[in-house]
Amino acid sequence: MNEKGSSPQAVFSGLVKINGAATTQLTLTSEGKLRWTDGEEPRCLVLEKQVLGFVVEGSKVVVRAVVRSEGGCCSCIGSRGAGLVRKDFAFEPVHGDSLKLWSMHLRDHLDSLGRPKRLLVFVNPYGGKRIAPKVYLDHVKPLLEDAGVQITLQETMHRLHAKEVVSSMELSKYDGIVCVSGDGILVEVVNGLLERQDWRDAIKMPLGIVPAGTSNGMVKSLLDAAGELCSPENAVLAIIRGHRCSLDVATVLQGETKYYSVLMLAWGLVADVDIESEKYRWMGSSRIDFYALQRLFGLRQYDGQISFVPAPGFEAYGEPINHKGGLTSARESCDVSKEHLVKSHPYGYYGPDVELMNQEWRTISGPFVSVWLHNVAWGGENTMAAPDAKFSDGCLDLVLIKECPRLALLSFMTELSNGGHVKSPHVMYLKVKAFILEPGQRVKEPNVGGIIDVDGEVLARGNGTYKCEEETLMAYDELLITVNQGLATVFSPM
Repeated sequence: MNEKGSSPQAVFSGLVKINGAATTQLTLTSEGKLRWTDGEEPRCLVLEKQVLGFVVEGSKVVVRAVVRSEGGCCSCIGSRGAGLVRKDFAFEPVHGDSLKLWSMHLRDHLDSLGRPKRLLVFVNPYGGKRIAPKVYLDHVKPLLEDAGVQITLQETMHRLHAKEVVSSMELSKYDGIVCVSGDGILVEVVNGLLERQDWRDAIKMPLGIVPAGTSNGMVKSLLDAAGELCSPENAVLAIIRGHRCSLDVATVLQGETKYYSVLMLAWGLVADVDIESEKYRWMGSSRIDFYALQRLFGLRQYDGQISFVPAPGFEAYGEPINHKGGLTSARESCDVSKEHLVKSHPYGYYGPDVELMNQEWRTISGPFVSVWLHNVAWGGENTMAAPDAKFSDGCLDLVLIKECPRLALLSFMTELSNGGHVKSPHVMYLKVKAFILEPGQRVKEPNVGGIIDVDGEVLARGNGTYKCEEETLMAYDELLITVNQGLATVFSPM
């Protein structure tokens, strides 16, 4: 036996029995691969991608892995369409004194990958179809335990519960925060971290998302960018592997009131469909398509104006305008909720440090059918809202419709699943670095306003809108949206 290694690439090597079969040479390479032969057929496990963790049981090292169901242990996992299965490999060294050495080398390599070891896991039992507890028990908990991750479980009991927890928790106890939910809990977590006195350190906490809600736009965007299916298993594996990427955070400002967004802002058609379709929540996700058809036949337009700082290459859109003073001051006559105000604390995050006065602003006046700003590519698992969106480019992708025949709008809706809607001649698609929304009333209904939807929640409602009697975080008035490039961190497959 050559314990030092049988090749320049070998970190450690020795004779073992694998799953009680015939003795073979097992090698851990410097590339992080376990290699052996099954008969004459070469086999391997890639520690970074396939190995969750390991335990020592008696005279064996049991490696816990995930492999392709159709390809055995040599297949690469995480590919689009690949079915994953859990599989254990029991390695029993022929020489018992090498058991500790195998354990040491495997642990050293896995530790070098920077994987999280302690996670705070939020489970939202009330969101979407209320499947989050089952997703956690069936997929999240078993995989994290196989990876040796210490789990602190927190079920959310009410709206903003996750925000309350993270705004005061001890950061040093965890290597990351995981949200088993739709997008809503992730947004709460980001807002809670940015309200802390130590927000600069807090917002560096890696965030993981496991799909268990009606809208799973963020996790769909992360997994799709890596060519992986949007599934709980793939999402948990991305968290276990510990890869990270930066994520832009947008600040929505009105007066002293702030809201931090990581997904999207909508006004007009998209917001109306997203929010008003809640009356058909019993239909599940199909409520969106059902209500979208209703709105198509009863098409609305809204007066108003948008202004923006175009990203390089998009300066031809709109007309030039001088930046106005007195931006985003809320009118005293507007009824704004005092309970959920996100005000700028003397120690919290104030928003990005950008000089708005010296920017080249441009403007477009209504009426509008839809105004849609996106931070990531997917608005939901079946909606590729902004196909060119990047996680950390310092821009928001603007999808704008002013006028559109109903037939063309129907085509727009059917193309949302693949991003083809942005190619329509009735759609303006551009990137912006800052944005001002001045929402107006419905055309032909001057006493009725609209709904401003941010990350799936109502930010503001105009008079006469759906549930207009409910209080909102902001007034139906002028808003400023700015972007802080790469402020947050998320667990990512890549």
